[in-house]
Amino acid sequence: MSAGAAPTATARAARRRRARARAQRAGREPTGAVYGALDLGTNNCRLLVATPTAGGFKVVDSFSRVVQLGEGVSRGGRLAEPAMRRTLDALGVCAAKLRRRGVGRVRAVATEACRRAANADHFVARVARETGLTLEVIPPSEEARLAIAGCVPLLDRVHDRAVVFDIGGGSTQIVWLAVDPSRRGAPTVLGATSIPLGVVGLSEAMRDGGAARAQAAFAEQLAAFDAAQGIAHAVADGRVQMIGASNTVTTLSGLDQGLACYDRAKVDGAWLSFEAIERLSRYLAALDAPARAAHPCIGRDGAGLVLAGCEILEALR
Repeated sequence: MSAGAAPTATARAARRRRARARAQRAGREPTGAVYGALDLGTNNCRLLVATPTAGGFKVVDSFSRVVQLGEGVSRGGRLAEPAMRRTLDALGVCAAKLRRRGVGRVRAVATEACRRAANADHFVARVARETGLTLEVIPPSEEARLAIAGCVPLLDRVHDRAVVFDIGGGSTQIVWLAVDPSRRGAPTVLGATSIPLGVVGLSEAMRDGGAARAQAAFAEQLAAFDAAQGIAHAVADGRVQMIGASNTVTTLSGLDQGLACYDRAKVDGAWLSFEAIERLSRYLAALDAPARAAHPCIGRDGAGLVLAGCEILEALR
């Protein structure tokens, strides 16, 4: 998201041509190899299977399912058996896809729910035994690094600072970057924080009457990070681009574009103004749960979480 103008289609095409040319000069032609990337979050299980191309990667298969692995972890500190069973079923589908596609290398990571759960080691061992997948429980710093890597192509280089944020199910990652306007250097991480509140935790707090306390704690940690990094001053000076990597921003982008259903090609890299975020958040808050569930860009699984995501996004905004 950014307050600046969106790049034109011509500019994007030119960047893709330059990227292909660089890859060809470096000898990175398509190899026929197949790679898998699996992200097991607090709420979602996602898989992408891709083959390398001269300009990057081509997605050949994908999978996404709401598993709610972290359901109840914020209260009891353990992964519940129904949540583990749902997740194992989804991971079984992922494992079958990886075998069918002949994937040579795969990285499967798990995040906040497994970081916090006392029985995470037992669950990881069970995943290996029942699906053959090796889950890597990554720390917040690695989760932030991966988010940056995925978002670097979206940096517009017009702004010399960027905030990359990922509103997850169990935590929210925020990274503060310095951007090289020459396009030659990689962005520099100036600061990063992981706040242990995501859409699942906030949704549970909303149901339990503890939303105000959870939001206040989130705002306090966010303010401390801002004070240490001076982000608000840079935003006021028009120097900052914001890039969001989460269901919340992709859902709002789909709503903003009036999509009949979620379309990754149209949502990835789309620009969303703060005005649109505010308007769409009010619109969603005015709907009841069945109406949110009926919307094709939200669905039944997202109906109970999107309002929490909008609350966290509003705090970031």
